[in-house]
Amino acid sequence: MEEKFKIIDSHAHYDDDAFNEDRELVLEEIKKNGVVGVLNCASSYNSLSATDKLTKEYDFMFGALGIHPENAYELKESAIQEIRNYIDINDKIVAIGEIGLDYYWDENPPKDVQKDAFRKQMNLAKELGLPVVIHDRDAHSDTLEIMKEFPEVTGVIHCFSGSVEFAKECIKLGYYIGFTGVITFKNAKKIIEVAKEIPLERILVETDCPYMAPEPNRGKRNKSDYIEYIITRIAEIKEIDPYKANLSFNENFLRLIKKEI
Repeated sequence: MEEKFKIIDSHAHYDDDAFNEDRELVLEEIKKNGVVGVLNCASSYNSLSATDKLTKEYDFMFGALGIHPENAYELKESAIQEIRNYIDINDKIVAIGEIGLDYYWDENPPKDVQKDAFRKQMNLAKELGLPVVIHDRDAHSDTLEIMKEFPEVTGVIHCFSGSVEFAKECIKLGYYIGFTGVITFKNAKKIIEVAKEIPLERILVETDCPYMAPEPNRGKRNKSDYIEYIITRIAEIKEIDPYKANLSFNENFLRLIKKEI
């Protein structure tokens, strides 16, 4: 490619153990390869401080702070207060996340515990006027129900896995739809349909790294510069110029977090 994408990764986990050996090198490399912004999303209590630290160490790194549904038991009042404290003093924390519901794993906390943690964090987002990063796995109906309880809150449904109808419901509520490397997989018919049907101005691109690497790197550790494959695939699906798509996705992200890069 002669022209280089300016990549914004709307969802990453660079605090993950998968980067412990070479985190600094990877982050230097992605910056050289055209990555201009990354939203690092916390998922556990320990990742709150790790995400805060990353935003202070790297100029292109922003943070979302929240407790993932798999770790819903960790959302105590003290954790909520800690999130507030980080946000008070760090203007690079721009969202509440990764929050939501995950009914896929039997060993996850019970549904009522997950829902309670989700509602508390949606309430925090409402109180602070911040967008949310929502994780929804096999829980579309309950996720939508809770989203509707908080009409003042918007954000992104990350790693979207629902139907076109569900995507349209989310968009009506003011949400963006996050696309991962899954869209590059051969069997990704459902998500391709979603990309075709929803407006360009409601799409965000993300890695969810170290997970979800797109083709041709499927199965490898993911990183933000691989987003070029996701952008190119969505542009093909929507039959538009990939550079136009890239700029549009970046504008969408900056509109969501109300920042400039």
